[in-house]
Amino acid sequence: MLTFESLVETAEFARKWVPFCKKYAIEPRAPEFYFSQKIDYLKDKIQPSFVKERRAMKRDYEEYKVRVNALVAKAQKTPEEGWVMQDGTSWPGNNPRDHPGMIQVFLGYSGAHDIEGNELPRLVYVSREKRPGYQHHKKAGAMNALVRVSATLTNAPYILNLDCDHYVNNSKAVREAMCFMMDPEVARDVCYVQFPQRFDGIDRSDRYANRNIVFFDVNMRGLDGIQGPVYVGTGCVFNRQALRSKKASENQIEVYRDARREDLNSAIFNLREIDNYDEHERSLLISQMSFEKTFGQSSVFIESTLMENGGVPESANSSTLIKEAIHVIGCGYEEKTEWGKEIGWIYGSVTEDILTGFKMHCRGWRSIYCMPTRPAFKGSAPINLSDRLHQVLRWALGSVEIFLSRHCPLWYGYGGGRLRWLQRLAYINTIVYPFTSLPLIAYCSLPAICLLTGKFIIPTLSNVASVLFLALFMSIILTSVLELRWSGIGIEDWWRNEQFWVIGGISAHLFAVFQGILKMLAGIDTNFTVTAKATDDTEFGELYVFKWTTVLIPPTTILIVNFVGVVAGFSDALNSGYEAWGPLFGKVFFAMWVILHLYPFLKGLMGRQNRTPTIVVLWSVLLASVFSLLWVKIDPFINISDDTKSRGCIDIDCKVWVIAMASRVSLKVKGKRKKAGKGSKPTAPEDLSAGGLAKEWSTWAMKKAKLIAHYGFIPLVILVGMNSDPKPQLYQLLSPV
Repeated sequence: MLTFESLVETAEFARKWVPFCKKYAIEPRAPEFYFSQKIDYLKDKIQPSFVKERRAMKRDYEEYKVRVNALVAKAQKTPEEGWVMQDGTSWPGNNPRDHPGMIQVFLGYSGAHDIEGNELPRLVYVSREKRPGYQHHKKAGAMNALVRVSATLTNAPYILNLDCDHYVNNSKAVREAMCFMMDPEVARDVCYVQFPQRFDGIDRSDRYANRNIVFFDVNMRGLDGIQGPVYVGTGCVFNRQALRSKKASENQIEVYRDARREDLNSAIFNLREIDNYDEHERSLLISQMSFEKTFGQSSVFIESTLMENGGVPESANSSTLIKEAIHVIGCGYEEKTEWGKEIGWIYGSVTEDILTGFKMHCRGWRSIYCMPTRPAFKGSAPINLSDRLHQVLRWALGSVEIFLSRHCPLWYGYGGGRLRWLQRLAYINTIVYPFTSLPLIAYCSLPAICLLTGKFIIPTLSNVASVLFLALFMSIILTSVLELRWSGIGIEDWWRNEQFWVIGGISAHLFAVFQGILKMLAGIDTNFTVTAKATDDTEFGELYVFKWTTVLIPPTTILIVNFVGVVAGFSDALNSGYEAWGPLFGKVFFAMWVILHLYPFLKGLMGRQNRTPTIVVLWSVLLASVFSLLWVKIDPFINISDDTKSRGCIDIDCKVWVIAMASRVSLKVKGKRKKAGKGSKPTAPEDLSAGGLAKEWSTWAMKKAKLIAHYGFIPLVILVGMNSDPKPQLYQLLSPV
């Protein structure tokens, strides 16, 4: 009901907004983003009436927003008897899981003109039928319903697919897509033109790689040189023929047109009468039956599939088309047809976009990647850590589902031989990447294991093996450098992509593998709840909201284990002597390399702008732990007479006793020196050389530094905790004591 009433307001506002945009070449066409731009809107606008009309349009838009917000506030409280329409009848969609199909044409027929009398684009509200016991297939099912409705009402030859959180940022983008779709040399083979995704509202550093620069500016451009980019679910212009089936031959079209005779149509559902027709009529009947088995029992829709240039028959009347459109969005329309199996959006995965594009490429179609200078479309992306990981989890789960289905690129699509081998490898990469989480978990854990066990991550290599290892390492680096130079992306974007690949690999991808296996093999569907723990109303406030979810456990565990490994490595080196420091730095390097990749994740757990930086907390804990070990482990650098006792000491209390004995010896020496008096010559046992005196004072300074470092850690943690948000409890602040 909210969507319906919002479209009523939108249709009314469009009568003013559309001619204003066309008259002054407004970009972007989304009024919210246009009016919020911090630019000189008078640039290149030479018409004197522009300022006056812009002010009036902005006022109209603010009034439109007030009306829509009022509808939203009204929708928060659903009446007990359900919503009622203006004519007093009950709203058919009061039960979202059980309601008939609904279609309302707001613009596009009589009266669909703007304030200047020009025809407006068609705006139609569609709500497909929902009934209990039917599988509706979520987004893929909704898209297939829209394909059938649009074919029935208008049958335009091209379809623009946008997600609800995207808007048109470049009004000329569709025209650029048409340059490929209508090119006489390549148009016959083009199934869709894909645009890159661009986003608004992302934090300045793009902490969680929401822009996906490497994927859209490197991978997709590379695929454009093979058989075309993969379909990513939005920002795509389709050739309608490619969505419906393989290319129809002229003979099929002529056969079906002959089969449109009324007497054959009346016998479609009564196969017992088939013997009453001659051989020619029987072949025509079977031909029409095959179309209905593919597309469903709608003569209007079937006829639209045979009109390559689109359009509807001139004899069709509006009421008949609306009635047929409601019929094709019924729950049972797709039963025993090819919808979702061979035509339209393909069912069987939460990432129906990858699967749909893959099926098209298997049929021999190719796609085009179009990157206009001004981004064609823009959308929103989840900048919160938990929300971003769950988005990645959904994508990875879809890839696992495809891998475990009959449509897996490893074994599907060999019959026709129309999918190129490099394109097949690209699709294999899109479905196997979640499984890289298993070795990635091992790689991120190995540095900590090496530090804890004293073993090194890399065994002793021969000269040949070392050369091969260096060659492989250098080839990876050179490949990355070439990709950066070729695509023009910055090193920061590349590094953010590397960081989030590790973060997503050891969290979302890992869960997707196990969830996909449980879902496909055991039928168990696992959901992970996301719980918000804190909020912030500042700019990018959603970035700092902490939402607990199970997906956060593996990377948090790996971080802790690597921190513990670093501390344990220093402890072992201090006990083993100076010869252990060389191997220690190699082990610590790998551990810090893992921590550096997980640093954005750590900031998501702890960090905030204009507050205590995460790096301060991180190094405070790490250094305080190392200095605390110095208190327990380091010998105080003095000779103690009772060597037997010092050698037998292994616990903390014994070490403290040794330090106390050292202090006592030092104080004795100081007392004897005072008794000797001025100018007296000290005896040999009490006499201290300059080196001995320096050693004595350095020992005393070391002890004091250790004492300050050890106990200074307590107020440091308390101060950091007091500056954090949300405020910790008192017992949490005092826990370091």
